[in-house]
Amino acid sequence: MSINHIHYAGGNLDRTENLRKDAAWVVGQFANPYARIIPVWKDKNLVEGRADGNTPAIPIFYERRRADDLVGASEESVFLGMDGGIPVFAVDLSPVNEQKVTEMVPGVFLDLRLTGQYMAARDASVLAYARGIMHWHTSHKFCGRCGHLAENRNGGHMRLCMNPDCGRETYPRTDPAVIMLVEHYPHGGGSPMCLMASHRRLPPRVYSTLAGFVEPGESLEEAVAREVMEEVGVEVTDVRYEASQPWPFPASIMLGFYATAQTTEIRVDDEELETARWFTADEILEAGAWEDESAAVRLPRRDSIARFLINTWMSRHG
Repeated sequence: MSINHIHYAGGNLDRTENLRKDAAWVVGQFANPYARIIPVWKDKNLVEGRADGNTPAIPIFYERRRADDLVGASEESVFLGMDGGIPVFAVDLSPVNEQKVTEMVPGVFLDLRLTGQYMAARDASVLAYARGIMHWHTSHKFCGRCGHLAENRNGGHMRLCMNPDCGRETYPRTDPAVIMLVEHYPHGGGSPMCLMASHRRLPPRVYSTLAGFVEPGESLEEAVAREVMEEVGVEVTDVRYEASQPWPFPASIMLGFYATAQTTEIRVDDEELETARWFTADEILEAGAWEDESAAVRLPRRDSIARFLINTWMSRHG
């Protein structure tokens, strides 16, 4: 399976892990007049216009030689990697107030979760990377052990505590979450079915896969079985990994699985879910898109691994 099939993966930057540890080298790359600058403001990315289902979202990048104002106003910068011979950096404009930042740039800063599905996959990947690592910096300005200020190092991929008695190094963290499509094959034949749920955090009538975070001391397969049991009361077996997706909203990686149901009675955890039900492939074919607010059943966004898992299941059984 190609990673290009998964949105927010496949950015293809060379992250040059060894070179970015050389502060002089990073400074030199940042001075390159053709370095690409990606602005981030309060976890939002800069795009041209407001994208909708019929209009692609166009990200706005700057060359370093045209970005003095942005660089001067930024509080943090991060080296993301090399795109061929071009260094790519993210800069954080979050300290700038909304009126000022609007005057500084064309376009509009939007949540990537609203625009990413309408964007070229490669662009969406790089913007998600920039957003995710900037969120980490804004959340880790101080040492988690002693409370002293921690400073940007390794081109933005480490923060170092400035307390000489501590000196703790902190690196970006990614929280693993499992996301799974549960299958059922009726005894004696009949159409295969998959289990989807309407989550309270999603818009009305959107049905998606089940998901949850991995807990300490738990394997991925155990997390899949536990989350399915907790959310819908269904026992599963034959847990099979399919694909993963970076999901820096703010700091996760989604690990996609299929699992086979051992029981089919649904007992919904109504704290998280509105409802859950079994769907045949034909019923999924009749469902509306995320944007179709009039549909009785709506599918997840096209940029999500939930939609990827559903589409892959449909290709096998539809």
